[in-house]
Amino acid sequence: MRALLQRIARAPGGRRGKWAVLAAWLIVAVALGPLAGKLGDVEDTSPNAFLPHGAESARVNTELEKFRTDTVMPVVVVYTGAGAREAADADRAALDRFTAEGQRITGPVPSDDGEALMTVVPLDTENEVTDTVDALRDIAGADAPPGTDVEVGGPAASLTDSVAVFDSLDATLMIATGLVVTALLLLTYRSPVLWLFPLLSVGFAAVLTQASTYLLAKHASLPVDPQSAGVLMVLVFGVGTDYALLLIARYREELHRHEDRHRAMRIALTRSGPAVLASAGTIAVGLACLALADINSSRSLGLVGAVGAVCAFLAMVTVLPALLVLAGRWVFWPFVPRFGTPARKERTVWSRIGALVARRPRWSWLMSVAVTGVLALSTAGISLGLTQSEMFQDKPESVVAQERLSEHFPSGASDPAQIVTRTAAAGGVRTAADGVDGVARVEPGGDRTPDGSLTLLSVVLEDAPDSDAAKDTVDALRSAVHAVDGADALVGGTTAESLDTARAADRDLTTVVPVVLLVVLAVLVGLLRALVAPVLLLATVVVSYLAALGASNLLFEHVLGYAGVDWSIPLMGFVFLVALGIDYNIFLMHRVREETARLGVARGVLEGLTSTGGVITSAGVVLAATFAVFAGLPLVTMAQMGVLVGIGVLLDTFLVRTVMVPALALDLGRRFWWPGRLFRDAPRLDGDGGSGRAAQAPEPVAGRTTV
Repeated sequence: MRALLQRIARAPGGRRGKWAVLAAWLIVAVALGPLAGKLGDVEDTSPNAFLPHGAESARVNTELEKFRTDTVMPVVVVYTGAGAREAADADRAALDRFTAEGQRITGPVPSDDGEALMTVVPLDTENEVTDTVDALRDIAGADAPPGTDVEVGGPAASLTDSVAVFDSLDATLMIATGLVVTALLLLTYRSPVLWLFPLLSVGFAAVLTQASTYLLAKHASLPVDPQSAGVLMVLVFGVGTDYALLLIARYREELHRHEDRHRAMRIALTRSGPAVLASAGTIAVGLACLALADINSSRSLGLVGAVGAVCAFLAMVTVLPALLVLAGRWVFWPFVPRFGTPARKERTVWSRIGALVARRPRWSWLMSVAVTGVLALSTAGISLGLTQSEMFQDKPESVVAQERLSEHFPSGASDPAQIVTRTAAAGGVRTAADGVDGVARVEPGGDRTPDGSLTLLSVVLEDAPDSDAAKDTVDALRSAVHAVDGADALVGGTTAESLDTARAADRDLTTVVPVVLLVVLAVLVGLLRALVAPVLLLATVVVSYLAALGASNLLFEHVLGYAGVDWSIPLMGFVFLVALGIDYNIFLMHRVREETARLGVARGVLEGLTSTGGVITSAGVVLAATFAVFAGLPLVTMAQMGVLVGIGVLLDTFLVRTVMVPALALDLGRRFWWPGRLFRDAPRLDGDGGSGRAAQAPEPVAGRTTV
């Protein structure tokens, strides 16, 4: 591995190689730049993009493609207040021009309590639905009398409101993430120049990532949806900046020891390369494990994220070193690393923290486990699942319209369940559905496919489409229609989709989590060449995840006021936190292993902590702040993921990696590295054999820093 890294390092760290690397990246950027801008063209915005693969509701959506009515999507205009009738009658003619060819407006239909009216307008989806809904909203209720409320909802309006969120998602995330990373780099380096180099390198990585994702989606069926495309850039910024911080820190250290900056860069790449490679591999493989998930959006997020991690790694170990070597030492101004000067002070905040941990290592890790354990207790009270009205931080008009409908009409009137059945058995299916408790009515008639083989029935439920009661009704409805001989009936619609997604989320959690743990464990065993250390490191990350989930739940419930936690969050949070959180343990323990072979167990642990403390803390803050950008987004799911990952990364940075892991290593001593070479051959310079108390808190070795 070291020989391979030495050969790779010769290119960006060479006198002529750096020019070749920069030329290659410029060619890549020019050639792939136009493709990077086409990522939106391959995003899947179909109803099945966020559903479980093969779920009954997804199969219904597929079957709907056989009906002519798959080109029709309804908008529901709800009128309430004293002038409801007058406003609805006045809008009737104006709304008629939006109706799909061959279709008719339904209504205005009065509610049973006489306090509301509902007009259903079938839109042609072959036109731009979102533009049509926006135009319809401008007209509906324009001349309504004072005291009359008019809201536009239904499936087409819900789609429009969701698209509006995702349309601004990429731009918002890119701008916010860029500003956050720039500010933190300025604070970290305190240089007016150096911060530009990581951002420029991340820019190259972003172009490669978007172009690669586009090509894989177009030619290799890589699933991409608006959510995964938005998260992709945040991941590239966060991970890429982390790798940049680690490499620059090691390069600066080598500049103190080597007069030739090219040699300093080659050594920095060779020594930090294994940890960065293991980190990128862990993130990529860990996220790729989401390919085993049933939910299509989870699979998309995992596979797209793996592409981003690989591209960020490639950019940070090639174009960034080439740019730094080309620029020379002056980029660190005003803190220019001079050859022959000390790399850092003898006493730092990290050496003092290490000394405190070393005095009572067992007490230190027990207390840190207690803190994370208390936070983890809050996971017991998590309420999983969000309704459509709870998915937005600010209610869009479609959600308000649904609430009005639920107050005055059968709650499922605007979004009925759908049954696809063989036409020959349609009568029996209708009778079976009509007898199910919770079904308000089965709409008369029913659309047929052009060949007449299939019939589509609409079933109005008594309860709101995404309520628990409606899901129970769908379960009963499926049991009833599945029992009709020869019908091959399938039940879909919003309620069925919510039900299928919740069940698939449970299945994905129990399937993907063990695979991710095994993959990460294998990477750690290969990197550290031991068994005890990898198992303990993996355990600390799991504990950190549970603590982050518990702490996030407290914020969601008592501070942010969310009604619950989205079904996707536990799995997404676990994969991201294990893949990202293990990074800091990799960076720390890779350096600890190097120093232990030279200095002995206890002194090696403390030197590793002292050397990596500053840079890993900076990397953790940058990554946490990057994901915290999600907290300001209008989608609750995205906000929850950002909060969870941000809290988890900070726990890993300031508690797990700083206290828990070093304390465990000091407490176990040589046994921490069982059964590897360090367990047998590490120098006994510290007098610690794993007694639960380090013999002495040694001073850090001057001139040695960072990963």
